[in-house]
Amino acid sequence: MLGPARVLRGTGPSVAVVDFGSNMDHEPGDTTDPSTLDPVGAPGSWSPEFEQTRHKPGDALTRPRELIVACVPMRSNVNVSQIARTAGACAVDRMILCGNTRLIDKIARDGADTLTIESRRSLAPVLKKLSADGYRLVGLEQTTQSHNLHEYRFERRTVLVVGNERLGIEPDVLALLDDVVEIPVWGMPHSYNAATATNMALYEFCRQYPAG
Repeated sequence: MLGPARVLRGTGPSVAVVDFGSNMDHEPGDTTDPSTLDPVGAPGSWSPEFEQTRHKPGDALTRPRELIVACVPMRSNVNVSQIARTAGACAVDRMILCGNTRLIDKIARDGADTLTIESRRSLAPVLKKLSADGYRLVGLEQTTQSHNLHEYRFERRTVLVVGNERLGIEPDVLALLDDVVEIPVWGMPHSYNAATATNMALYEFCRQYPAG
């Protein structure tokens, strides 16, 4: 604990010592003994001891998670692999990829083993089937009539449709969607990386349905 502040003023033989005293920064009438304050200034508080518990088992679900991630043809296998890693950590079971996209195991980690990966030539036919099966098709894109992710309520049976890093979600797929959500941006550039945005949306879904 630091003692009272003392400041030297002046030079040469006439140096004045100004002692701010132990009640520095106290409000009038505050009778708190400064010696009882911790570094953050909370009376009587204590600092916990933290130990790493990395790679501890995930929280158990009470029901299977009915969320599917579906990606249009993507430019970067790194982005797709990052999405797969987060999807695996969120206990998503199924991920649909298009084109020649593949996972990089060192990036996807356990997501490469726990996810069921489906490869399709195009996304529209499988989205139509999933819609007929009762899934709500939700695109992650900047569009007119989009919903702010902070305010959107997902349905349990949801397909999260992810757009291309440069081209986004093509018009023929947009036409199939029930909703579009976008994430607010406050600075430059005016959009998030595709994997980053998908990871945020996945976490928001899990926040709404933490048990599955």
